Amino acid sequence: MRRLATACWVVVLLAGHAPGQAADPALPDIWAIKADLTLPPLSIRDPAAGHRVAQTTADWKGTGVHHLLYLPTDWKPNKRYPVLVEYGGNGAYRDQHGDTCDGTVEGCRLGFGLSGGKGYLWLCLPFVEITPEGEKQNAVKWWGNVEETKRYCIATVGDVCERWGGDSSRVILCGFSRGSIACNYIGLNDDTISKLWAGFFCHSHYDGVIEGWRYANADRASALQRLQRLGDRPQLIVHEGSVHKTEAWLSSTGINGDWTFLSLPFRNHSDAWVLRDIPSRSAARDWLLRISED
Repeated sequence: MRRLATACWVVVLLAGHAPGQAADPALPDIWAIKADLTLPPLSIRDPAAGHRVAQTTADWKGTGVHHLLYLPTDWKPNKRYPVLVEYGGNGAYRDQHGDTCDGTVEGCRLGFGLSGGKGYLWLCLPFVEITPEGEKQNAVKWWGNVEETKRYCIATVGDVCERWGGDSSRVILCGFSRGSIACNYIGLNDDTISKLWAGFFCHSHYDGVIEGWRYANADRASALQRLQRLGDRPQLIVHEGSVHKTEAWLSSTGINGDWTFLSLPFRNHSDAWVLRDIPSRSAARDWLLRISED
């Protein structure tokens, strides 16, 4: 296990964020720091360098399902790039600090902040739900239909690597909140999907730390089964305030993983920190560069 300290900002090891278990409100507010990055606007066009576009993978054409793809500003045909695959947080979230999440692929920010828009493909994936009428659409809360979500993920990652120059050996799964839990809950759900990933960036929450979530297989025994598929692949585990409870849970499993822990010195349950020039982002970028180098 590794611990990241950034400049004079002390990295402590404390807790996973749970309902009623927010970070210390006395910590600084991330919104007081001006962003140095702005998400590129959505474009209605075919993918191209520097553009963020909505697409639907072939088997889901004609449904309400879609994902977003961003090609970096330095993208060129016939060149291979690492891929940041991102899952977003739950929708309808708002807290007393002004932090919000709408649960959409359009609301994702991690991949752009980590890459700065260069050097990486950025793919924002949906959780896919099937309505009682049989319609398929993006789920703004929780997993939708887990099997359909996995199927869309596997097909879309493969398509993006084949058509847009993604390097299938350098695909990193990222997520905030619900998406952070999804790094293991979806990303390590079975032997097939777990083979996609070279590493994982988990910000705020972690599969198995909290057993009170109201979805199937949220218990620690099930989380441990998923975790056993991780092997020696690296994970950067980040949390506002502290990451001690996640570290304690992982230590209790007896698994010797390649885990790096980074606590954000902010109170906010938000992924907006990656759009700001702060030491924590520099540390996260250093970790990403280490695991994604060709």
